[in-house]
Amino acid sequence: MYITCLDLEGVLVPEIWIEFAEVTGIPELKKTTRDEPDYDKLMKYRIDILKEHGLGLKEIQDTIAKIDPLPGAKEFLDALRENGQVVIVSDTFTQFAKPLMKKLGWPTLMCNELVVAEDGTIVDFKMRVDDSKYSTVKALQSAGFETIASGDSFNDLRMIKAGKAGFLFRSTDAIKAANPDVPAYETYEDLFAAIQNAMK
Repeated sequence: MYITCLDLEGVLVPEIWIEFAEVTGIPELKKTTRDEPDYDKLMKYRIDILKEHGLGLKEIQDTIAKIDPLPGAKEFLDALRENGQVVIVSDTFTQFAKPLMKKLGWPTLMCNELVVAEDGTIVDFKMRVDDSKYSTVKALQSAGFETIASGDSFNDLRMIKAGKAGFLFRSTDAIKAANPDVPAYETYEDLFAAIQNAMK
C-alpha cells in the first residue's frame, strides 16, 4: 500500500513567510528553507525579526486568512486522494495551517506547534520529532506503507530520497542542480503522472 507525502508551502500553497514579508514590508522574512537548510536556525531568525518589529501570531494569521492554495493545487490533491492515501508533511505550525487546510478540503496534516505568549508574541516553537519529515516517512514505512514524496526545499530532500519514489516540485535551480538524481517537475499534471507511474 502506498502513501504519498507532500510538502505544503511551495507545493500546495504559497510560502507563508514570503506572503507575510510582502504584507509587512520586511524583506528579511522572505528567507525560507530554500535558502537556509537549518530549520532551527531559520525559525529563531524569524522569531527575532518578529520581536524586533513588534509582530505576533495575530498579524501572521490575518495574512494567512487571505492566502489561497496555488492554482490547481486542490484539484491535484483531490485526484491523488481518489487514488490512495495522502499526508501533508510540513514544517509549518498548527496555528498557521487551519485556514489553508479548510481551503484544501481538510487533508491529513502532520506539522508542528508554536509557543505563543498570552499577548500573542511568538516566543518559541516545538517540532513534533527531530528531522520531522524524514522521521514521518520512516514511521509510515514501519507501519507497512511504501512512501512516495514530493517537496521543493532543502528540508524535503531526506523525505524525498527515503521512499519508493520522490520528486522535486517547482524547486530552485540550485537545489535541482545539487540533486540531479531526483526527478523535478513544474506542473501538477506531470507530478501526478510521475506519482501514478511510481505506484505501478
